[in-house]
Amino acid sequence: MSRDTLSMSDELLAYIRAIGCREDADLRRLREETAAHPAAQMQISPEQGQFMALLVELIGARKVVEVGTFTGYSAMWMSKAMGANGRVVCLDVSAEFTAIAKHHWELAGISDRIDLRLAPAADSLKTMINAGETGQYDFAFLDADKTGYDAYYEAALVLLRPGGLIAIDNVLWSGAVADPSDQKADTKALRALNEKIATDARVTVSLIPIGDGLTLARKR
Repeated sequence: MSRDTLSMSDELLAYIRAIGCREDADLRRLREETAAHPAAQMQISPEQGQFMALLVELIGARKVVEVGTFTGYSAMWMSKAMGANGRVVCLDVSAEFTAIAKHHWELAGISDRIDLRLAPAADSLKTMINAGETGQYDFAFLDADKTGYDAYYEAALVLLRPGGLIAIDNVLWSGAVADPSDQKADTKALRALNEKIATDARVTVSLIPIGDGLTLARKR
């Protein structure tokens, strides 16, 4: 029992990943390739992937929208959790990053379950709403440009069914959100969204100190 969240040593983190993550060979291969990428810090951790996979299973998700795909690791976790009847719509702007994703999705035999759309996410989300997809999604994962998060959050609320879940990554921003002297655009955007969601009556919320901070917002 503890009143506070444990600090994470390298040894404890290694233990968690060894005992608490069921990362299969497909996921491991993609994570290890991405680790050598110049932008490797953009990938979520395996323990966060495992957690999101569990959330997807818990709510019985069959349709997921992901804003910000990078090399496809999070999408692979969610797709595998849903199985052959699930579908992930991935929104990204980088053909370079997502080429890695597409290669590994193909190797894993899940490429037919993932719909990758290369365009600014705000445009793609608007197109989805205009196409009549309101209330049709179970889960949304936001992990893209931080100044766009508020717009992505609002669009996700439209696309989700009641009881659907939004997961928002990087909400602690390496602790910068709690530093009033940090007035960078990304930090200010995250801080403002955190404060907005904290009192948003449309959702039930919990901010989880996993990875760089993950907000869970359940649509009422």
